[in-house]
Amino acid sequence: MLKPLRLVPADTRVPFVANRRYAFAASAVMVIGSLLAVLLMGLNFGIDFRGGILMEVRSQQAVDIPRVRSTLSDLGLGEISIQEFGVETDVLIRVQRQDGAEREQMAAIEAVKQALGQEFDYRRTEFVGPTVGEELKEAGALAVGLALLSILVYIWFRFEWQFGIGAILALGHDILTTVGLFAIIQHEFNLATVAAVLTIAGYSINDTVVVYDRVRENLRKYKRMDLADLFNMSINETLSRTTMTSVTTLLALFSIYFFGGEVLADFALAMIWGVCIGTYSSIFIAVPLLLYTNLKRGEETPTHVSVPQDERVGEDG
Repeated sequence: MLKPLRLVPADTRVPFVANRRYAFAASAVMVIGSLLAVLLMGLNFGIDFRGGILMEVRSQQAVDIPRVRSTLSDLGLGEISIQEFGVETDVLIRVQRQDGAEREQMAAIEAVKQALGQEFDYRRTEFVGPTVGEELKEAGALAVGLALLSILVYIWFRFEWQFGIGAILALGHDILTTVGLFAIIQHEFNLATVAAVLTIAGYSINDTVVVYDRVRENLRKYKRMDLADLFNMSINETLSRTTMTSVTTLLALFSIYFFGGEVLADFALAMIWGVCIGTYSSIFIAVPLLLYTNLKRGEETPTHVSVPQDERVGEDG
């Protein structure tokens, strides 16, 4: 009979909670660094949020970007950004929003097409106005805020308020560091990235709930056991499931990142970081924080209950 695949041995006893101070310090550095990056460097908002004209074009040969930039600069359309898009034959052209209404934007698009000539295939052309861009910013921030609030309420009702606080702090940590990553590397932050942030929130809270569920179960079984030891046991019991889920998810995301094209690259990058940081926060942040929340475990039993470690650690949640 074949044994189930385990990435983590069944008898693993890693003292995660004992290293919580190092994890808290590392997380504090990441969160503060992310906030500073967003404040000082800002996010490289895509056309979804900034407004303007976006054109994706393809040539039969490698594009001479300096020549294209020189040609379009002579049109007097204002700020123009040109970058390679995936392969050397594809480029993205961004043109700032023109003064006026839709007719002026269409005129700018036609001017770009005439200047570039027939050697390019125009695969995508988009225009987003500034009002729509501001509305999308507000809608994106509102979506993330409502997601966090809904998760807090869900955890509060499913477990206790202490679990809700730990979950929301870990989740905020994941989202802030994801946004900070995009501020540092200056990858485009667009609607796809907002979708990735919301997906990260769902993935991270699912991971946290699995560990919390085992913690709650063990709290009922081992009422005299030291909390730090109980938390370590709970994390180790679910570690195989956690690592298996993360690894299989990462395999899919790396495939999307390397082979899915530039359109999906930023989404996949955000998800890759989110899966890694979400797994980390579920283990090193969400559970250890419970030590500082005056967690109740019900009435104490008068007799000492022994802990069959060998039997319990072998379970896989």
